[in-house]
Amino acid sequence: MAGLFPDSSGECRMLDAGAGIGALSSAFLERCSTGNLNFKSIRIKAFEIDDTIHKELQTSLLQYTALPQFSYEIIGSDFIESAVNAIQFREYDFTHAILNPPYKKISSHSRERLLLRDVEIETVNLYSAFVALTIALAAPGGQIVAIIPRSFCNGPYYRPFRDFMLEYAAIRHIHLFDSRSKAFRDDSVLQENIIIRLERDGLVGPVTVSTSTDDTFSDLTTNEYPFDRIVFPDDREHFIHVPASRENGAITFSPAICHNLSDLGIQVSTGPVVDFRLKEHLRSMPESGTVPLLYPAHFSAIKNTWPIAGMKKPNAILRNSDTEKWLYQNAYYCVVRRFSSKEEKRRIVASVVDPCAFGDATMLGFENHLNLFHDNKRGLPEALARGLAVYLNTSTVDEHFRRFNGHTQVNATDLRQIRYPSRDILVALGKWVMQQKELAESAIEAKIRTLTE
Repeated sequence: MAGLFPDSSGECRMLDAGAGIGALSSAFLERCSTGNLNFKSIRIKAFEIDDTIHKELQTSLLQYTALPQFSYEIIGSDFIESAVNAIQFREYDFTHAILNPPYKKISSHSRERLLLRDVEIETVNLYSAFVALTIALAAPGGQIVAIIPRSFCNGPYYRPFRDFMLEYAAIRHIHLFDSRSKAFRDDSVLQENIIIRLERDGLVGPVTVSTSTDDTFSDLTTNEYPFDRIVFPDDREHFIHVPASRENGAITFSPAICHNLSDLGIQVSTGPVVDFRLKEHLRSMPESGTVPLLYPAHFSAIKNTWPIAGMKKPNAILRNSDTEKWLYQNAYYCVVRRFSSKEEKRRIVASVVDPCAFGDATMLGFENHLNLFHDNKRGLPEALARGLAVYLNTSTVDEHFRRFNGHTQVNATDLRQIRYPSRDILVALGKWVMQQKELAESAIEAKIRTLTE
């Protein structure tokens, strides 16, 4: 992280927000002491609310008193409150900032959210709040390096933060760890962390993207991408894409793969049945007056299995006036699981709902752990459903999805951001799939390339 700062001289006014025992500031100061950064003066403000480690923090910083005009201040007050006050009174103008901020969700009526709104910052987590405040406190050209979860890159909840960040700063460098478990083996990490360097008021330009398997950086690779490959110009959500390698999937970037779901005339929704809210209407096995209730467990790559005897979840739901609005007609659909395990090979796992698997059922219930592609709550033509599922299950699409989604959840919003072949191409793909006895991924990708040329 310290090595990401560009060579600089003059005055250094450094912010370390959530300093802990001073590991990040020490790394930065170590770089200064070896002559890589030649500042005339260095002043550090280290915020750490836990006063039990202030002594260790001070010991860390005291090692660098020989640096020219070096001074530091350890501040034990709440960073959010102090930063908001400083922004309002224009007190700080940091030239550099390095931070490993805390991770904790903050509710819409919490003290932190109310403070943030005083300076027009709207966000849902402490880590994004710390980064936004740091951007606001930085001087023009100020360099900010932070290690943060990747969850801000996509989804509606972080949209205001992305808008704020992209308005007031330029992304200069992103480092991605390929493995969650290896880089952060002491923690139960459910999403990827990235290291990001931002420049306050910087002009938009190329972004350096580096990757490594773990925190040894022994297999570090670095590439440079134009900004419009990181944030797509026509994307109103401002999703941030992080290419994992220079190898571009031939499918993902084909000019023919440029359609959104509206172009296809279909929608995607989260399964509407939240089982604990409809508990009294659920049945372990089908009986008179019920319809199938479908969970991810009912789907595999090649077939639908329903009902499943002995399954912990119910197989059926009563059809009545309380449940009718949550049900869909029994027809062909494409479904995608919302959750995957931490190190599962694929994030996107798509299946086809085959109405023949559910006997004479006229309606179906889809549980909340499924995303459902449909046509205004009606089914899809079989060929379209099968073509869509096969396309979504390609490794190229999965890799493309991982560029902007760093956690184990696949939401309907994320699926709307993917670009698709045209409806005609998906139907043609589905018809081809229906004629095949076996499906190798290489054959599927070759077929899609043929259809999209």
